[in-house]
Amino acid sequence: MSEPVNTFEALQQGRPTGPLVRGYEVIIGFETHAQLSTHSKIFSRAATAFGAEPNTQACAVDLALPGTLPVMNKGAVERAIQFGLAIGARIAPRSIFARKNYFYPDLPKGYQISQYEIPVVQGGSVSFFLGEESKTVRLVRAHLEEDAGKSLHEDFVGMSGIDLNRAGTPLLEIVTEPDMRSTAEAVAYARELHKIVTWIGICDGNMQEGSFRCDANVSVRKPGERLGTRREIKNLNSFKFMQQAIDYEIRWQIEQLEDGHAIQQATVLFDPGTGETRAMRTKEDAADYRYFPDPDLPPLAIASEWVERVRAQMTELPRVMAARFCADYGLSDYDATALTQSREMAAYFEATAKACNQPKLASNWIMGEVSRRLNTDEIGIEQAPVPAARLAQLITRIADETISNSAARQVFDALWTAEGSDVDGLIEAKGLKQMNDTSALDKIIDDVLAANTKSVEEFRAGKDKAFNALVGQVMKASKGKANPSQVNDSLRKKLG
Repeated sequence: MSEPVNTFEALQQGRPTGPLVRGYEVIIGFETHAQLSTHSKIFSRAATAFGAEPNTQACAVDLALPGTLPVMNKGAVERAIQFGLAIGARIAPRSIFARKNYFYPDLPKGYQISQYEIPVVQGGSVSFFLGEESKTVRLVRAHLEEDAGKSLHEDFVGMSGIDLNRAGTPLLEIVTEPDMRSTAEAVAYARELHKIVTWIGICDGNMQEGSFRCDANVSVRKPGERLGTRREIKNLNSFKFMQQAIDYEIRWQIEQLEDGHAIQQATVLFDPGTGETRAMRTKEDAADYRYFPDPDLPPLAIASEWVERVRAQMTELPRVMAARFCADYGLSDYDATALTQSREMAAYFEATAKACNQPKLASNWIMGEVSRRLNTDEIGIEQAPVPAARLAQLITRIADETISNSAARQVFDALWTAEGSDVDGLIEAKGLKQMNDTSALDKIIDDVLAANTKSVEEFRAGKDKAFNALVGQVMKASKGKANPSQVNDSLRKKLG
């Protein structure tokens, strides 16, 4: 991966560090709330299971009843440490909790317990590929905090209610530097971050249930001008909506500026129905929340021995696995990164590669035909009807030249649609075995050359397309069973 661009210096000097949109530079930063995968809440023993009846998972601590005190959930801290290690961040040996004061009906205490001055995770970076270009986004921090409840609006009865099941659910808020310069880059970053938190198991990543929610801070400016005013798009809960929301916000801000209007700092929501963002409230700054240290919680102390114990228990990280795939299987950085998009995909590739001893072919097939069918059927690799062992058998038959690539695709389609389960049996039943009888191939080539004298003359006159035409005729005459490489070699020898 490439080294991070020094965007801070470039931003201050007004130098563009990415593509321009209608002459404007786009500047994007992210704040992501990842719900931690603990069974209980961050400061109480209440459950965090999704889908329970309203207010059945809210205890006295969550309701902020008089006399209750918060107690830190050790599992939430360990998950924060895991994330810090995964992104190469500093784990603060001492961090503190603060009260973030604001009023909202679903916040019983009148404040949210969060971290402000000293977060538990400091710095770090997330690297990913955008196409075949490597990108790196720097992180400012990741801090622990509690979630608020949820307002439920029942339009059909004209009433609203408060569900406090989510109140106190543990969150890790992950904040980036404003390093992204396009919608595509922002979405690629969000996907990579989603991969990391689900890979290491600290978050289930379910965006529909609110377990992984992204806020995008978007601003635009002319190169050389000072930073533009940002607007924050809240609670983006799908990558599709994220792309649509940021694209719309960029267009809206540019149009406002070109019409002579000033951008006002605000929090906005995206409406998937209209494809537009709309202002919810003017954006608050830190001073508006009157942060101060929470007197009920002592500083969070994390000894280096604790960090090392967590490190020793962690699974192999995706970037480490990708590097191993490059070293052990000779894959490119791009291929290795693509194959480690999920633990399931990585395991499928490794099982296939070991079974057929053809890692590059396995990589090509998984990134090609297998991924195509997964996308078409809208399923994950764990639901693929062709197990790794069977794909390995198919790849072995390609490698030993029993079948051609085009024939292999026919066999693969039959395996995928459960038309058959035995690779060799399907090859025999469909008559797809490649012709390896050189005398039979020589006769076909001789017949084709005799019947296509014009193409032979054109090739000898220097027209390469004529050679391709002759290859096509040989393949047609052999009903696709001839070995293409043998056809090429034999044709060239006979044509001198």
